[in-house]
Amino acid sequence: MTDRGLDADGFIAREGSLSRVPARFALVVDATRERIAAAFDGTRLHSAYLYGSIPRGTATPGVSDVDLLLALHNEPTPADREAADALEAALDAEFGQVDGVGVLLFGTGTLLSELERHDLGWFLACLCTPLLGPDLADGLPRYRPTSLLARETNGDLALALPGWHNRLHTAAPDADLRPLNRAVSRRLVRTAFTLVMPRWGGWTSDLAASAEVFATYYPERADQARLAAEATRAQAPDRAALTVLIDDFGPWLATEYLAVHGEKAPRP
Repeated sequence: MTDRGLDADGFIAREGSLSRVPARFALVVDATRERIAAAFDGTRLHSAYLYGSIPRGTATPGVSDVDLLLALHNEPTPADREAADALEAALDAEFGQVDGVGVLLFGTGTLLSELERHDLGWFLACLCTPLLGPDLADGLPRYRPTSLLARETNGDLALALPGWHNRLHTAAPDADLRPLNRAVSRRLVRTAFTLVMPRWGGWTSDLAASAEVFATYYPERADQARLAAEATRAQAPDRAALTVLIDDFGPWLATEYLAVHGEKAPRP
């Protein structure tokens, strides 16, 4: 891999590998593979993928979560979601070195569709590490850090803002804001980065680095991007910081994104 997350031909390199899994998480990954195979038989599961800090080799015990994508032969059913929920709960309860487990479910038809070519398809091909079954990335193109990729990955930020605002401002003073904080801070940092990704000419999933890349192009908003990056690591979310991110940085970012890259193609 060359600099800025690209391969020698200038395409975004697949960032994770099972060989990079930290030793403290090896048993977690082995158990995850076994539990997936037990919960989803071959008539339902096509393949399974690990993504996030664990396959990137940057996971922190007690802080990092397990992120999974399961590709099903058909579109997921309520029974599939129940099985995934049970898998999440079991893994989270058994392994103290992880703080939460998340399972995404999609049918292979969706993952390989033209509509998702530069969103879920790119996500699988570049950010997901094969864990079980044949790799769907073999049927997907290689990707460059283009404006099209930026538009289709994060060009719908505006749709998330009203829900975040309502969740924050209707939450009780003693409410647990950690799930909202995690969703908001990660999404804003990644959107800020992809806003400038084509100009920077590369890819990174490192959130602190993403904020700094953004800051070089929008120094007047650098402090807010850094605030979002810091919030991704916060164990106790700050309501005032969340208010700034949701009610100021988020709306500005959504407007600027639309002006620079356009709106993401609508989904059914």
